Amino acid sequence: MKRAPTGAILLATPTPSQKGFQMQIAVTSQDRKTITSHAGKCRKFWIYDVEKGEVVRKQLVELAIEQSFHANHHDLAGPLAGINTLITGGLGNGLYLRLMQSGILTVITLAQDPDSAVVAFLNNTLDRLPAPNNHECHDHAHHH
Repeated sequence: MKRAPTGAILLATPTPSQKGFQMQIAVTSQDRKTITSHAGKCRKFWIYDVEKGEVVRKQLVELAIEQSFHANHHDLAGPLAGINTLITGGLGNGLYLRLMQSGILTVITLAQDPDSAVVAFLNNTLDRLPAPNNHECHDHAHHH
């Protein structure tokens, strides 16, 4: 971290590589205990910072309702902006495509325990479900 001549810390938003993290994994967990199956409406996420294939930090992030994927169709909410991977129990095709276009790997699984799922993912042993191929609008007044 650089210091200004006065001794104040110069603020900059570090990238994951500057912080030494190789990747950041978000896991949907509305109840804080299990992996949530509806990523679009989920507001609680475990964020895992991974360095050299090992989890070095885990934190719970809670989004405001207007920051959920379902309510916000544009940018990722600030606390999720740095993620590389999302592990979830399920999501619709629209969100899947949106995350893919943002460069985020989305992993759909039946696994229930967030910690075990992240370890299995890092070991390439996590059982994955296929990506959604349906179009679920949930009556957003879209015109097709």
